[in-house]
Amino acid sequence: MKQIIVASVLHMERQGLPEDTPFAPGMGKNGGDGAHATETETDPSALSVSRLISKVKEIVSLPDIYQRLMEVIDNPSSSASDVADVISCDPGLTARLLRIVNSAFYSFPSKIETVSRGVTILGTKELCDLALATSVMKMFDSALNGLVDMTLFWQHSIGCGVFARKLALFRHEPNAERFFVMGILHDIGRLILLLHAPDIIQAAIMRASQPRRALHGIEKKILNFTHADVGAGLLKAWDLPSSHQEAVALHHHPSKARRFKLETAVIHVADILATAMGMGSSGNMLVPDISPGAWRQLEIDPSILTRITEEAENEVKDLLRIFK
Repeated sequence: MKQIIVASVLHMERQGLPEDTPFAPGMGKNGGDGAHATETETDPSALSVSRLISKVKEIVSLPDIYQRLMEVIDNPSSSASDVADVISCDPGLTARLLRIVNSAFYSFPSKIETVSRGVTILGTKELCDLALATSVMKMFDSALNGLVDMTLFWQHSIGCGVFARKLALFRHEPNAERFFVMGILHDIGRLILLLHAPDIIQAAIMRASQPRRALHGIEKKILNFTHADVGAGLLKAWDLPSSHQEAVALHHHPSKARRFKLETAVIHVADILATAMGMGSSGNMLVPDISPGAWRQLEIDPSILTRITEEAENEVKDLLRIFK
C-alpha cells in the first residue's frame, strides 16, 4: 500500500530524484565565504544535541519581531491594528507578507493592500505564523551565506510547508498556517549541523548516496542523533509550541508521536510528497516509504492527491519568487 500511495502522488512521469544537493563538496569549511563562519567539529563523539543548540543560539535566536508579535497577541486588550503596527515596523517583512497574501498561496479574489487588512482576513495568529516562517528563512540565509545552496534547501522546506498546509486545509484544521511553519522548520536541524559539523554531514550524505539510503539513518549511526532531534531542540530553546517540537522531532518516525499524532503525521506525509515531487533538496536523495499509520491518521481520500500536487507546484514556485 505504501508504494501505491507514493505512485498515486506522482501523476506525472518522474525521471528520478535530482542529483543536486544543497551541501556540495567543499561547502561549509571553516572560514569559507559565510558571513558567520564558526568553529566546526570533526569528531562525532564530541557532539550532542544540547551542545549544538548552545552553540547555535549565539548565531540564530528567535526573531525579535516574532517575540513582539506574540506579546501583542497575548495581550487581551490588543487589536488587529496593534498587530499590524508591529509588522509595519519592518518594511521588508511587510512587503514579503503582502506578496504572500496576494500570491497563489491564498488566491484571494481581490488584492490586499495593507497589513491591517491582511490581519482582518487571515487572523492575528495566522499572520504571526507567516511572519515567523519568513523571518527564520531570512535569518538562516544570513548565517549560512556562501556555505550552502539555500535555494535548493528552502525549495524543499517550502514544498513540505505547502503540502502540510494543504493537507490541513482538506481536513478543515484550524490555523492551517501553523502546519506551514512546521513544514518550513522540519529540516532546520540539518542547517545547524552544517554550521558546526560540515565535514560530518558531508560524510553522511556521501554514505547515504551509494547506494541510496535514508540520510537520517546515516546521521543516527554516525552521531547517535539526527537532524530532527537537533531541530526539535532548537524549537524548544525558542519556546515554540510543543506541537511544532514533536512534529519536527518525529517527522521520520510518526508512529512514535504521543501528544501530537496528527501534526506529526501531516509533516511526515508532506515531507515525502515534496521529496517525491523533486521539490529542491535538504540532502536526502531517497524517497522514503509513507507510514501506513500516518496516512490513515490523515483520513484523506487518495483521489485528492492529484489536485493537491498540481496546486502545490504553483504555490511553491510563487513563494520561491517571493522569498528570493
